[in-house]
Amino acid sequence: MNDTTRSRNLRIRAALAVAAVTGLGATALTALPAAAAGEAVTVQYRQSATGSDQVEPWLKVVNTGSSSVPLSQVKVRYYFKADAGASYTYACSWAVKGCANLTGTFGTPANPTATADRYLEVGFTAGAGSLAPGADTGDMQLRFHRSNWQPLNQNDDYSFGPAQTTYANWSKVTATVGGVPVWGAAPAGNEPTPTPTPTDPTTPPPAGAALFDDFDYTGHTDPAIDAHGWSVRSNSGGPGVPGATWAPENVTFAKEGTNSIMNLRSSTTGTGESTRHTEILTRATKFKNGTYAARVRFSDAPVSGPDGDRVVQTFFTINDLKAPMADDYAEYDFEYLPNGGWGEPADILYTTSWETYRPDPWEAVNQHSESRTSYAGWHDLVLTIDDNTIVYYVDGQEFGRHDARYLPERPMSINFNQWLIDLAGQTSTTPRAYDQKVDYVLHVKDQVLTPAQVAAKVGAYRAAGTAFEDTVPSAQ
Repeated sequence: MNDTTRSRNLRIRAALAVAAVTGLGATALTALPAAAAGEAVTVQYRQSATGSDQVEPWLKVVNTGSSSVPLSQVKVRYYFKADAGASYTYACSWAVKGCANLTGTFGTPANPTATADRYLEVGFTAGAGSLAPGADTGDMQLRFHRSNWQPLNQNDDYSFGPAQTTYANWSKVTATVGGVPVWGAAPAGNEPTPTPTPTDPTTPPPAGAALFDDFDYTGHTDPAIDAHGWSVRSNSGGPGVPGATWAPENVTFAKEGTNSIMNLRSSTTGTGESTRHTEILTRATKFKNGTYAARVRFSDAPVSGPDGDRVVQTFFTINDLKAPMADDYAEYDFEYLPNGGWGEPADILYTTSWETYRPDPWEAVNQHSESRTSYAGWHDLVLTIDDNTIVYYVDGQEFGRHDARYLPERPMSINFNQWLIDLAGQTSTTPRAYDQKVDYVLHVKDQVLTPAQVAAKVGAYRAAGTAFEDTVPSAQ
């Protein structure tokens, strides 16, 4: 087992995502078009619980404008003061629009205050539809609690209104449409600003050192894979099911339309010995600041056999942990769990930025963002790292923004893998297999690109017939 794999295995064995994380994820305004003329909403609020076990902000969004508003462009923020050392879990008890059409993520304001150093941001999927002028969403009966169910204090929360027992307009909850503020007053110093218009995707970004791979190979033994700096994993060890094999033959390549696609297939018949995980990674650890991007197809169901295994489908960068709590460790993850795991009951997408950790006794220093909804299908994943911040994008929209304390000190490798956390999610001995597909990967050294610029750069490679390029210098 190499050092990179060892550090990842230890992290997973400790069940990072249940409650051990020390930082909360931060999502920001989505990169959507500015609100059109006539688009305006207000937010109505009532509190449903003043106790100390959980917060229950019940909300309605009302279209007070003159044109229809797609709810997928609406974001609502409820601000609160986090209890010391606490992480939080969001839930939807009931909603007229359907809880499955609501998302809830926790974030950190740019300028925390004495009553607001966290917020719950509520969004909507496309399934929530649109609001006609004068219409409202109806009840959204939301709640959140400390992940370990310890008592919490609502009385110092910016958005909390203990006397607000019936629905009424509430300016201490904010709303944006397409990234443009349309309602409420954020805590001092945290007024959102309109999202800049994305760069024209037909204009490629400036040239620079880059890795691009279209994954146009004949199979896992194609000599070009090794020549291009990739390693298809075959050694034993974690993460995942003890006794499982990392199967290079399950990393395959094919054409889908005009694009070449890499497929990672993981399978099991319910025992460690029968379980096959898959991983491909760069041998070089030479990637640090800049832009990372991949187009990945996540799947919610197996291609054959019964569903239910706790599968993890990933795109990430990582280096090795040289010692417990070493401050030069770094890892940045997109991790999709279609059947839950790590204490989650159903599908969830995590983005996590790591500073360091100790495997025994477990201690983690990281920050994560999450969205509890299905991400089955193709998605454009973009991660940018500069000297100030780490930003994650999914399908052109900002998903998480993490703090400078999690910036990398050393270069990393680039990795994709698919594996099973354990065999408790599905105990059947019937064979089943799961696929994760990858269209391309891109890294541009020391340049922060918008998702539109990423698309333009990939398009330029393909228009030129370039299936592979690596001009990123070796790490010094």
